[in-house]
Amino acid sequence: MTSLEETTEQADSGPSGYAAARLRLLQEKARSGPPRRAALAGLTDDWLNALFTTAAREAGVRGAALVAVGGYGRGELSPRSDLDLLLLHDGTSGPAAIAALADRVWYPVWDLGLALDHSVRTPAEARRTAGEDLKAQLGLLDARPVAGDLGLAGGVRTAILADWRNSAPKRLPELDELCRERAERQGELQFLLEPDLKEARGGLRDATALRAVAASWLADAPREGLYEARRRLLDARDALHLTTGRATDRLALQEQDPVAAELGLLDADALLRQVYEAARTVSYASDVTWREVNRVLRSRAVRPRLRAMLGAKPAPDRSPLAEGVVEQDGEVVLARTARPERDLVLPLRAAAAAAQAGLPISLHAVRRLAAAAKPLPVPWPAEARQELITLLGAGESTVPVWEALEAEGLISQFLPDWERVRCRPQRNPVHTWTVDRHLVETAVQASSLTRRVGRPDLLLICALLHDIGKGWPGDHSVAGEVIARDVASRIGFDREDMGVVATVVRHHLLLIDTATRRDLDDPATVDAVATRVGSLATLELLHALTEADALATGPAAWSSWRASLVDDLVARVAAVLTGDAVTEPEPAAPSAEQERLAVEALRTGGPVLALHAQTEPPQDDGEPEPVGVELLIALPDQPGVLPAAAGVLALHRLTVRAADLRAVELPAELGKDAGQRGTTEVLLLSWRVAAEYGSLPQAARLRADLVRALDGSLDIPSRLAEREAAYPRRRGVTAPPPRVTVAPTASQLATVIEVRAQDAPGLLHRIGRALEAARVRVRSAHVSTLGANAVDAFYVTNERGRPLPEKAAAVVAGAVEAALR
Repeated sequence: MTSLEETTEQADSGPSGYAAARLRLLQEKARSGPPRRAALAGLTDDWLNALFTTAAREAGVRGAALVAVGGYGRGELSPRSDLDLLLLHDGTSGPAAIAALADRVWYPVWDLGLALDHSVRTPAEARRTAGEDLKAQLGLLDARPVAGDLGLAGGVRTAILADWRNSAPKRLPELDELCRERAERQGELQFLLEPDLKEARGGLRDATALRAVAASWLADAPREGLYEARRRLLDARDALHLTTGRATDRLALQEQDPVAAELGLLDADALLRQVYEAARTVSYASDVTWREVNRVLRSRAVRPRLRAMLGAKPAPDRSPLAEGVVEQDGEVVLARTARPERDLVLPLRAAAAAAQAGLPISLHAVRRLAAAAKPLPVPWPAEARQELITLLGAGESTVPVWEALEAEGLISQFLPDWERVRCRPQRNPVHTWTVDRHLVETAVQASSLTRRVGRPDLLLICALLHDIGKGWPGDHSVAGEVIARDVASRIGFDREDMGVVATVVRHHLLLIDTATRRDLDDPATVDAVATRVGSLATLELLHALTEADALATGPAAWSSWRASLVDDLVARVAAVLTGDAVTEPEPAAPSAEQERLAVEALRTGGPVLALHAQTEPPQDDGEPEPVGVELLIALPDQPGVLPAAAGVLALHRLTVRAADLRAVELPAELGKDAGQRGTTEVLLLSWRVAAEYGSLPQAARLRADLVRALDGSLDIPSRLAEREAAYPRRRGVTAPPPRVTVAPTASQLATVIEVRAQDAPGLLHRIGRALEAARVRVRSAHVSTLGANAVDAFYVTNERGRPLPEKAAAVVAGAVEAALR
């Protein structure tokens, strides 16, 4: 006789037999997880069946059934689970007989000390209650007959399911709101140190809600990994019930080691990580499912009106976001022409576009990307690095996009070291998040501080990596330094930048620890920090990262007092690090092609263009490879060149990745009038551009539009405004406000205006117009786009070629900043 047959036979002998068989089943170490839950449900079924049959005969009741609902109805009985039972009757027996039947069933259950959730109803009453009470309806969706009239029970379940599907457009938004309210109260299971396995977001309640959505036939949850996630949460709850002897769903700190031991896991951290991974799967499935539900409901609401207006089903509206990436129905999907198996950067480009637009990536798109994705070459192409930085700099909208990539394994494919910190718990009560989510949240906080640093790309990368060493033994800052250097090399930074990233990660706690624990009036303290930091640029990054790290840790980690101490320390260290005034670097001699173009521009008296597609050479010299396409423009010096050229590029939907403007002097006799003597200045503009989407325009078209812009026949501001009105910008991210400053002692020959702003179409055109309106001459310009951040420096003089007075420079900076707001 098998073990299950033995327990069933003993259960038939009465309550004491059931109790003994139940105890023996729960003590079997060889049987756990789904087999034990199913066996416990089957054992309970047999006992209740015998109990109900005898009770119905003694009470003289026919046309009745005992129905399991909720978790018991699903056959998922944990050791201390409630028994959710419905006594269903057809109304032919009198109230006294039904009451007697109920008493004969309920009291033996109570006598054994089992928790019981019970009700007595006719089919009509059950349907009416389900229609009025959403929670009751959800429980009845899992109704399963245990004893009695099986046809009666089956008819009710069929009717309840039909009612649920008919009322789904009304009830599903109620269920969505119920889940949101519960998440607000209970928090997110995947980040809680003492999570409620049932009620917290990503827990068993949400898994049950997903079953209800699937039963509505309106939408379905992503099934991959969901069964396993639900099983792990149920296994953890079983072990919690067995180790505590109580019907609890909260995984308290003191219970975690015993529960881990019961499950055969190494320790409490291994338990939490497993629970967090399961919760993350459920949470992501919930996000995708509810988004699909809302999309379907919106479509159903709009479609009848459109059919009436158009007489046919309209084609879905697809709006381009980036090369190979479009928006459709509020989600980011792949363009029909996208080829993810050939375009290695497409996953990061799609993620960056989604985050910048504040939109989710569709489940189909991210799965297609994951299925087709191939490893990026090492070091990464420059475009891949730029897209990663753009994704990290998008603020709050980075998080759901990052989670979508992580759910399909793309993050660990891009950054293999990420696997060690994924879902890793932090037992410091100050920390709100797991290690991996804390790193992403730090990048979110850092995105709002990018205007404070000259290298926002390095700030965002340091934010993502500063705690990466927590997946390794020993001091996480020491381990993190090695990992961060390796990751920076992998994604394509040059040796100097790799060193900066490694230094910032190694010393990311230096400022806060020193400011709060050391005497800042002691010169040795400040000198020690200055020695470790090494440069003003690194100090600037550390200062911003310190604040971002604290804000992402939790409300107790940052305060105005701590901020003031860190600010004081930074000011003292900066004073130590400040040496000789920074001077304008000597300009490199023009290349042979640039000189040829300059001579041609002087000879013809108009602009000359050259457009070159760039390949990405190997980085043997440690230098970063170029991005996009090189566009060279040469033309005789004249007012309005910068805004005209930048405006033409914006009209042709070209994104400026980098730009350099400078004046070169050529002998005047090379020009139209060979009789001239002396020199004439020619402006050289070197652009690194990329098409927002589609192919690049021809150089001849660019030159024709530039000529028209310079002679005033092409009204660029009006054209850009028309396009903006025709295609209003999406809500996208809320970027930090632009910051325009005058760099002190940056040059002895010119005034340096520094601009830090969110990159956007026409940004450089607006800057150029503002400088032109201020009647200053742009002697040279150095433009960089780092992710979604523009970091530009303009060397300007007055009309006599001299640096601006201090007050005049401040006025110019203010005018430029006002033009960008």
